[in-house]
Formats: sequence, structure tokens, C-alpha cells
Amino acid sequence: MEIACLDLEGVLIPEIWIGFAEKTGIAEFAATTRDIPDYDVLMRQRLDLLEKHKLGLPDIQEVISSMEPLPGAQEFINWLRENFQLIILSDTFYEFSQPLMRQLGFPTLFCHRLIADSDGRIVDYKLRQKDPKRQSVKALHGLNFRVIATGDSYNDTTMLEEADVGILFSAPDNVINEFPQYPAVHSYDELRVEFCKASERDLKP
Repeated sequence: MEIACLDLEGVLIPEIWIGFAEKTGIAEFAATTRDIPDYDVLMRQRLDLLEKHKLGLPDIQEVISSMEPLPGAQEFINWLRENFQLIILSDTFYEFSQPLMRQLGFPTLFCHRLIADSDGRIVDYKLRQKDPKRQSVKALHGLNFRVIATGDSYNDTTMLEEADVGILFSAPDNVINEFPQYPAVHSYDELRVEFCKASERDLKP
């Protein structure tokens, strides 16, 4: 049995923190795992910025409520579900994901939790586990799934390495150049072709 594991932000939906940076006009919020490979360093930077500017969970959720999946993402999800089992492996948070996951038809999502106080101030975050994307693929291998994985950032590369086949989608040049072992595509049509090539079955894109 083959299973598809996809990153969420940058693959199916816009980068939430970039959208938040644009809305608030605070450019530092635009940093993502494409820029800072160490996720804890990135999140501590974000929490410090939120505290500095007196912004909280409701402010971020307001921005998310106006966002939509990337053009073509829903059609690609539908195609994947017809041909593979599907899990979204993301470093986002359940407190962020609901509006966008609803638009994608609620595919299965493994991600993290935020810790907020009664005023909506984000005080910390809780990872589901260390290196969760790689560990999820390892667990799926233990269940005898063959895994084809897709991501766009540094935090996806251990997932791609652990998968039977890894594919970069709309990744920046720095990630593509550092990880040339993975095919890099920039459209859902190209991504469907890569999934068909990666599959052990005779699939048509």
C-alpha cells in the first residue's frame, strides 16, 4: 500500500506567517523554515515578536480566516485521494489550521499545539514529538506502507530522506541547491507526474 505525505504551508496553502507579516507590516514575521532551519530558533523568534508587539492568537486567526488554499491545491488533493492514502505532516498548529483544512476537505493532519493564556497571548508551543515528520514516516514504514513525500523547506528534508521517494515542490533555490537528490517541481501538474513516476502502480496524471 502506498501513502502520500505532504507538507502543508507552501505546498497546499500560503505561508501563514508571511501572510501575518504582510497584514501587520512587521517584516520579521515573514521568516519561515525556508530561511531558518532550526524550528525552535524560529518559533522563539516568533514568540518574542508577538510579545514585543502585543499580538496574540486572535490576531493570527483573524488573518488565517481570510486566507485560501493555493490555486489548484484542492484539485490536487482530490486526485491524490483517488490514488493514494494521504496524511498532511506539518509544523503548523491545530489552532491555526481549521479554516484552511475545512477548505481542503479536512484531510488527516498531524501537527503541533500552541499554549495560550486566557487573553489569547501565546506563551509557548508543544511539539507532537521531536523530528515529527521523519518519525511519522518511520511509523508508516512500520505499518508496511510505501511512502512518497513532498515538501518545500528545510524542515521537510528529513521526511523526504526517510520516505521511499521524496519530491520538492515550489522550494526556494537554496533548498533545491542543497538537496539536489530530490526532483524539484513547481506546479501541481508536474507534481502529479512525479507521483505517477514514484508509484509502483500504473497511474495516469
